Amino acid sequence: MRRRQQPPLPKRHGLDPARLRLPEEGDWATIRDHLVERLPRVRPERIDELLREGGIVDLAGPIALDTPYVPGGAVWFHRDLPEETEVPFPIGIVHRDEDILIVDKPHFLSTIPRGQHILQTALVKLRRDLDLPDLVPAHRLDRVTAGLVLFIINPARRGAYQTMFHNRLVHKEYEAIARFDPSLDLPRTVVSRIVKERQVLKAYETEGEPNAETLIELLDHRDGLGRYRVRPRTGRTHQIRIHMNSLGIPILGDDFYPELTDKPVDNYTRPLQLLASALEFPDPVTREPRRFETARTLRAWDDHAGWASD
Repeated sequence: MRRRQQPPLPKRHGLDPARLRLPEEGDWATIRDHLVERLPRVRPERIDELLREGGIVDLAGPIALDTPYVPGGAVWFHRDLPEETEVPFPIGIVHRDEDILIVDKPHFLSTIPRGQHILQTALVKLRRDLDLPDLVPAHRLDRVTAGLVLFIINPARRGAYQTMFHNRLVHKEYEAIARFDPSLDLPRTVVSRIVKERQVLKAYETEGEPNAETLIELLDHRDGLGRYRVRPRTGRTHQIRIHMNSLGIPILGDDFYPELTDKPVDNYTRPLQLLASALEFPDPVTREPRRFETARTLRAWDDHAGWASD
């Protein structure tokens, strides 16, 4: 197995530097000329500044403004970070051993860096706060969904735990709060085909071979709200939210389904009432059965009077 090349720059904020491979063909005189064309979102003045400060390197060291272009080479640098609003909610630690870390992620915190969310992500915060630079997630939760996420501490065990999720050997349970519909026959399994297109925020159901399956049960109801246990048997984008909406009981606080709502990213007033409440699996290393449960609760159920009119 080919080993991954070690970056010549150290991690920053728990993140590896970006790596750019230089094309085999091209007529750029210098690496700087190529970077200006390759990175149109970065101002040429900023590229020059990074080059003068030694912030762009190859395997031989820092690259100068006049370093000749080398076809097939590679350069590394740390991307400038976006301005982010701090997510003011703690990450709960449910379990930690030498191989894995189970955390209770709060609402509004992305699992991994993506787009405008870099430092304010569970992965970066945990790498920094727990001094675990090699930590990686075995799976992900949406930014707006709270609950359990399994991270892998030991790099030698990554394949075992990630394969466990890929092969659907992990039993996942969620809790959701939505409108109570006494005419709805539950429990029931919702099966459909869900499609998510790139650059489109919402996923949607369409005709064709089913690729999404969700078991939905009613646990309790009061004051017009229902408390539901949801067990997805597949992992399509927004699957639970779409299937709950298809039954006419969209999850409280959902800004996508049924209607897309333009909500500021730092508006933490009404979180999506969806919680990844349990993970259960046969451990691929110890072979023992394991089950972990969240310590979180959903606010709409605890303070149901303020949500019943949604």
